[in-house]
Amino acid sequence: MSYDRNTVAAPPPGLRLLPWENDCGKPCFLSTNGSESMLSRLADEIEAGQLTGGANVLKGARAVLDDRKAGEHALRLALRATTQALGDVLRVADSRGARLPDDADDDQGDTDGEHTQRRDAGGAS
Repeated sequence: MSYDRNTVAAPPPGLRLLPWENDCGKPCFLSTNGSESMLSRLADEIEAGQLTGGANVLKGARAVLDDRKAGEHALRLALRATTQALGDVLRVADSRGARLPDDADDDQGDTDGEHTQRRDAGGAS
């Protein structure tokens, strides 16, 4: 899986970006209707595994970078694993961020006059 947040449009309201792609490499979405379905719980478990895996990859990449004797092959493997893990973590962040309530729905209100912008189909904001 190779997630590129600049090519995946933010899901419409009510749809969840899932942590996997279809056979053609296209993003998959789930209509959750606010319920905890079996598929939604599976996606939660996969996301948790991706975040744990990302933390492990980061630890390994740091070890390779700290090893002055690490060769080009080890550095390339660490970078490849880090790139994959970062893509997974960005997908989780985008999926979860898209499910946050809008500012208008927030009971707390906006106390400092600033508004948080969400990512749109054009990329990060």
